[in-house]
Amino acid sequence: MNYHVKDLSLAPEGRRRIDWVRRNMPLLAAFEAGYGSLPEEEKPFAGVRVALSIHMEPKTAYLCEVLTAAGATVSATGCNPLSTQDSSAAALAAEGIAVFAVHGASEEEYRKDIEQCLEIRPHIVIDDGGDLVNMLHTKRRDLAEDVWGGCEETTTGVIRLRAMERDGSLNFPMLAVNNARCKHL
Repeated sequence: MNYHVKDLSLAPEGRRRIDWVRRNMPLLAAFEAGYGSLPEEEKPFAGVRVALSIHMEPKTAYLCEVLTAAGATVSATGCNPLSTQDSSAAALAAEGIAVFAVHGASEEEYRKDIEQCLEIRPHIVIDDGGDLVNMLHTKRRDLAEDVWGGCEETTTGVIRLRAMERDGSLNFPMLAVNNARCKHL
């Protein structure tokens, strides 16, 4: 099983919400349409494994689908069990995307979901809060050898990364997306 979601029967509601996002995010929709029409070997993310720790909701679920359309193998988890929308997670699982996210997960379930998300041995890490990067530098260092780099969205995550950079323990490059001007527009 390549998912851990609360209830797969929530997928139709999640699909309805993700489709609304698709209709209202024309740039991502254009990327999805363009990538989806390419032969597999020509897709820009063909053969690339991407692990995401994100607020699991329709906008980010759609990002997972766009990355998949671009050829990536995607594995996603929620970065906060209280922000996870179970219908979005179920919709991704129904599409065959590896997703490990449950609203209200216990601390133990949350950590297990992060670990399962990393089992794809990612090349790219998209992190929100630094939990994927932290696990790749602690409990699951064995999964980090293929990581090319990634990005971090939060102030807390960037602070954690800067501390790792200062002490020489950061094993791959990370972009501080949190500091991008466009994030605040």
